[in-house]
Amino acid sequence: MTQDKAILTCALTGVLTDPQQHPVPVTPAQMAGEARDAFNAGAAIMHVHIRDQRPGKGHLPSWDPDVVETVIDAIKAACPGVIINLTTGVIGPDVSGPVACIRRIKPEIAACNAGSLNYLKIKDNGQWAWPPHTFDNPVDKIQKMLDAMHETGTHPEFECFDVGIVRSVAMYQKAGMFSGVPELNFVMGVASGMPCDADLLALLPRYAPPDAVWQTTLIGRKEIWPVHQKTAELGGMLRTGLEDSFYLPSGERAPGNGAMIQALAACAERAGRAVASPEEARALLGLRAAVSA
Repeated sequence: MTQDKAILTCALTGVLTDPQQHPVPVTPAQMAGEARDAFNAGAAIMHVHIRDQRPGKGHLPSWDPDVVETVIDAIKAACPGVIINLTTGVIGPDVSGPVACIRRIKPEIAACNAGSLNYLKIKDNGQWAWPPHTFDNPVDKIQKMLDAMHETGTHPEFECFDVGIVRSVAMYQKAGMFSGVPELNFVMGVASGMPCDADLLALLPRYAPPDAVWQTTLIGRKEIWPVHQKTAELGGMLRTGLEDSFYLPSGERAPGNGAMIQALAACAERAGRAVASPEEARALLGLRAAVSA
């Protein structure tokens, strides 16, 4: 599905980036401030990871519903009308943390990792950048996430790290695992997943359900920006932020999420597409607020 309006999503902070090494927000006030800058630059959606608020623990994730609610409330207060997209990614079969958070805040959107991936990165010297591990997302785990989202009226965004995962979403739809507008997020640039490649991107929409809305999440540095531009030209939705990259099209380090979203909005504008407001994004994605209006 090609859309004239471009929905911009800001991925504010990510899951493990160390705030002592990189300028990622952690506290409710920091998250709200960064979200406000991104919102003012055109982001209708905030993709939110929550960090541990204890001193010295800000590099770790938190699934404490009280902490999640505090951060989300701060973001909503700073960005009237913003759409919240909550992360759900966990390794292993225990999904009680993300499910509890979905039930507490009832986000309009939640990420749903749509398949498993050996999560790898190798250094130039042949050493692993981190211990190889599997980001495991078997079908029964996906179903538990989708059941919680159905319970709260939350729209799933399917995170697709490889071509086979893209193809799987149509099978989930056919199996009745979810309903509504299929939304796929093509994650490109993870070393053991799909590369950040404009030629590959041009092929991917044909493997999504025919009525799908799709976007890209591009991991990398300066090289991601031509692929963001290709996303805009192909009619996809656009996402960036300090979770995905620290670098602007110039190669300079971004001072924050607002500058990243400004650059993303420029991609849409060069492609002749207007940036969608939150209300327009709700309509395009069939979110509950639009459906009930």
